[in-house]
Parts: sequence; C-alpha cells; structure tokens
Amino acid sequence: MFSQRRFRAMLLGGMSVALGLSSTLVAAADAPTTSNRLLLTGGVSQIEGAAGGGLTPWAVIAGYGTRDEIGATAFATRVNVQDYHLNDVGAAVGFYDRVELSVAQQRFNTEDVGAALGLGRGFTFKQTVVGVKVRLFGDAVLEQDSWLPQVSIGAQYKKNDQDAVVKFVGAKRSQGTDYYISATKLILSQSVLLNATVRLTKANQTGILGFGGDKRNSYQPMFEGSVAYLLSRNVAIGAEYRQKPNNLGIAKEDDWADLFIAWAPTKHVSLTVAYADLGNIVIKDKQRGLYASVQVGF
Repeated sequence: MFSQRRFRAMLLGGMSVALGLSSTLVAAADAPTTSNRLLLTGGVSQIEGAAGGGLTPWAVIAGYGTRDEIGATAFATRVNVQDYHLNDVGAAVGFYDRVELSVAQQRFNTEDVGAALGLGRGFTFKQTVVGVKVRLFGDAVLEQDSWLPQVSIGAQYKKNDQDAVVKFVGAKRSQGTDYYISATKLILSQSVLLNATVRLTKANQTGILGFGGDKRNSYQPMFEGSVAYLLSRNVAIGAEYRQKPNNLGIAKEDDWADLFIAWAPTKHVSLTVAYADLGNIVIKDKQRGLYASVQVGF
C-alpha cells in the first residue's frame, strides 16, 4: 500500500530538482523576478511532466514566469484504478515564457495482474520521461482581443526499464519519442480555457508497454483535448480526452478521459483531483478510478 511517507519523499525529491535547477538558472540569468502570471494560467503537471492538464500537454509554459522571468514546478501524482496504480513525480522549468524543460519518472504497479501474468505480484514498470516544449507564437492569456491561440511544439523522450518484458508482449522497443503540437486559448470573458493537441506517437500505454507492436510500428497522429471552466480565480473544473494507438495484438488499448477539479490557493501550490477512465489495460477492462496530484512552484 502506498504510504504517506513515500508520497512526501517523492514530492520533496521533485521539489529539490525544480528548486536546484531554477536556482542555478536564475543566478546565471542575472536574477530575473518571478511570479507575475495569473493563477492556474500555467496549467498543472501532466503525467509525462509537461505543463497542461493531467492527461495532455497544453501550449502554456511551466511556472508563473513572464517573458522576463524564469519559473519552475515540481509535482507528485497518484493514479488508482481497479487493478493497477501509478506513482509519478517530476519537475519542469520555464524560461521567459518561451521554452520549457521537464523530467518525470513513472512507476506503474501491476498489483495482482502481475501475478496472473507470471511476473510476480506488484511487478512494476519504471519509465523516465524527458521533455522539451517551445512556444511558437500567441499568448493564451494576454491576447484577449484576438482569437489566435498560443501554439507550442514539444517532444517527450521516454525510456522504459523493462526491455525484455515489453518485447515479450509484442513491443518493438523499450524507448521512443513522442512529438506534439498544442494550441491553447483562455477566453477570460467566458472564463473558459480550450486546448487541442495532436501527438505523433508509437507509445503503448504512454510507453509503459514499450513502443510499436505486432499490429503496427509507425508513428500515428493522436488527438488530445481539454476544456476547463474557471469557477473563480483559483478553482477550475473541466474534462480531458486523449486518443491512444492500438499497436499490440495481446493488449488492447482504449482512449483515456477524465473529469477534474483544480484548486490553486496560492501561486506556489495547486491540487488536482480527477475521476479517470483508462479503459482496457493489458488483460483488465474498465480501469476507472481516482487521479490526485500536488504541484508546487513559482
């Protein structure tokens, strides 16, 4: 069972990465000021480390730094569904609202399914994700007199630690890179945020089960979308959808969706809770449950 002590240790580890990186970068950049953006306009931490929603990246840059500032975030996430759970920690640094660098480590626990598959109860896949995102044009918040969204491109390199296992189930590789383009627009007059992302990917279950498979081994465009409504300046509710490839013959993969609420009492802390529907994962269907994430930063 996941302990509070372990969760705190994961969170503190992520905070140390973010704060260490940001301290070095701030010193190197002649100590710019930070934290002038509106609450929640940097999104929360996506499961692969990028700024966005819980399931999908947005075009926004991590942290609250403006075009003259550096911002940083760190997060810890727990996803509990019927037959599996995911522990996820990471950090991101945003440079001058233009470039974002991120890192995340995912630990996917198979619980009793691992025993049924002959891997052992609680068998865990560990995946490291390193990401980069660059804002191309637009400003999701400031350009309210224009319908032009903020548009960013990004890449996420992923490396799985179970090469033999993922190849046994039909994956071609245990590492790979996703590429995406995101468009995000906040309509302040309606208190609505809209995001659309197109991802080119070979990943099976975001890479937890490797990349490519016996059914297909080519990049496919997948749609990801988010909509959020700002109930107040520090509370947002919304929904997300993430289309998934289906590369493995023995492990059907379904699209993902969630309903979420995010609360940011200050610019330094945000809490996100969601009900997630992840569909079929390996031999277990209807994987639904709770997503919870804590983010700290500036």
